[in-house]
Amino acid sequence: MKNPLTVNNIFVYCEISEEGKVADVSLQLLTKGRQLAGELGVKLEAVVIGSDLGDTVKEVKPYGVDILHLAEDKRLFPYTTLPHASIVSKLFKEREPEIALLGATPTGRDLAPRVASTLKCGLTADCTSLVFGDHHDKKRDVKYENLLYQIRPAFGGNIIATIINPDTRPQMATVREGVMKLEKVSAPKDPEVYNLNVEEYVNKGDFVIDIVERHIEEKKVNITGSQIIVSGGYGVGSAANFKLLYELADVLGADVGASRAAVDAGFTEHERQVGQTGVTVRPKLYIACGISGAVQHRAGMEHSAKIISINPDAEAPINQIADYAINGKVEEVLPKMIKYYRKYAK
Repeated sequence: MKNPLTVNNIFVYCEISEEGKVADVSLQLLTKGRQLAGELGVKLEAVVIGSDLGDTVKEVKPYGVDILHLAEDKRLFPYTTLPHASIVSKLFKEREPEIALLGATPTGRDLAPRVASTLKCGLTADCTSLVFGDHHDKKRDVKYENLLYQIRPAFGGNIIATIINPDTRPQMATVREGVMKLEKVSAPKDPEVYNLNVEEYVNKGDFVIDIVERHIEEKKVNITGSQIIVSGGYGVGSAANFKLLYELADVLGADVGASRAAVDAGFTEHERQVGQTGVTVRPKLYIACGISGAVQHRAGMEHSAKIISINPDAEAPINQIADYAINGKVEEVLPKMIKYYRKYAK
């Protein structure tokens, strides 16, 4: 017996940043949603909730959105849980999406489980990959086609789990910033725009909370969009040796990253941590210095365009995904790289 569920559209919840624009993670999810919608032969829908949404159509159009739902009200920005959860839940009940994607941000991590609980559907958090696949439930002799394989590290990053949600809809997942590639479509079309009547979607008491005052601390370090990253692990040896990474980064016009072990050892600050418990990056060049390549770290950088590994251990796991592996000590290799980059850089 085949999957009895029909295939409907794919939905992306687009988060509004502090600057009043659609967040980068949401644009990345629109890119992924467009790809998945094309594979299924369905439409890509997006919902944006906030105030002053006049430029939203222009922001999402390049990413292939077919249908855009706007809920605009001055009370909807900044984000508060109750009204956003009510609007998204009721909209999903109406549209019955096949798949729903949200960013694994503080907002997405607050909103997604509330919507999943209301709709009584599954939810997978912090996915690193989303692909389609089939599944055969042998006990019930039911064959499911084109299920969303929601792939993420599990058990502290020691295994990679593939999670499916065969019997309820939507198939919901949150994805961290930087995991999905950001790409514009070649010939974007204007989306169909539906302006939601907010009062019909919220519940009495949803606006019970008034935000009187907010204080936002700007990020001191943000390497998620860096094109070149020089990253160090515990194998760098010391905070003094770690200064070599900053020196090389300065020569290359790069940013500095780190593994969790390096951060825990006090070599650099947590904001530079790459991996499952840090940030996800997609630079054009990732130079891994003294990093063993545990799956927890690889989850945050394995989609880099080019990877150079510097490690005294030729059998280090990082070398399995590196394009170039330099077998040597960081404190010996980096000074030579710095010297020759300075000499030959134009």
